[in-house]
Amino acid sequence: QVQLVDSGGGLVQAGGSLRLSCAASGSIFSIMGWYRQAPGKQRELVATITRSSSTNYADSVKGRFTISRDNAKNTVYLQMNSLKPEDTAIYYCNARTHYDSNVYWGQGTQVTVSS
Repeated sequence: QVQLVDSGGGLVQAGGSLRLSCAASGSIFSIMGWYRQAPGKQRELVATITRSSSTNYADSVKGRFTISRDNAKNTVYLQMNSLKPEDTAIYYCNARTHYDSNVYWGQGTQVTVSS
């Protein structure tokens, strides 16, 4: 019944911007965030945000990416600016339920940044 649907990926040139969205349903969520997985690499944390809007970012995206959430809509966003080819990856939405701390994942959305 809990479901996360992420979207907003695409192909952009270096220096461009994208905004990812993740619509969660079926529960109330404590921590929500974004992870990414590049070809040949393990999945890594990009950013997280709590229900009270406390944020945490990977060093590689600080100053360029901004995570936010709309608690009423159970939606988390990732605004990505000044994109680099190194940001190319599949981006996955992640959320932890408030009541039992179960973790759920979105299906992933592809972000490709060309040189």
